[in-house]
Amino acid sequence: MRITKVYTKTGDDGTTELSKGERMPKDSPRIVILGALDEVNAAIGVVLAENLNKIIAKVLEGVQHDLFNIGGELAVLEEDLGLVKSDDVQKLEEAIDSLNESLPSLEEFVLPGGSRRSALLYQAKVICRRTERDLVTLSHKEKINPLHLKYLNRLSDYLFVAARYENMKGGGEEQLWKRKQ
Repeated sequence: MRITKVYTKTGDDGTTELSKGERMPKDSPRIVILGALDEVNAAIGVVLAENLNKIIAKVLEGVQHDLFNIGGELAVLEEDLGLVKSDDVQKLEEAIDSLNESLPSLEEFVLPGGSRRSALLYQAKVICRRTERDLVTLSHKEKINPLHLKYLNRLSDYLFVAARYENMKGGGEEQLWKRKQ
């Protein structure tokens, strides 16, 4: 696909076109999830613009492609084009386990923050969680590929663990929630 013109004026009426020419309202659940995927991908791009740990950066670069693949499947109104595989979910699980091995066990909830890079990873995590909720909304109306939900769920877990790891390796201080007594 080659895009030669950015604007078409066809969306000025509040509709947009999917990849096979179907038009739908810009606030339909399918379009909302496509926008949400774009948003989490952009948040990851912001994180990658920082001087990020190379291990995390490599995983997130692959994630950006995976998010486009999920969006690609959702943009053609077909449940499964084979762009997203269970191996993609498994790679995230392995990446989570690898980072988590070196982290201290959690005794309490972690407050987002610490280093700037960690804070941006936490921000990407909550955007990913919202994207996951938007996909659940779509799943109540239409059949979706269940791997998409699994992937987003693991991705938010990965972003959480990566934020903790980045604090530990990057000199940020992890702040734990202090319960009121």
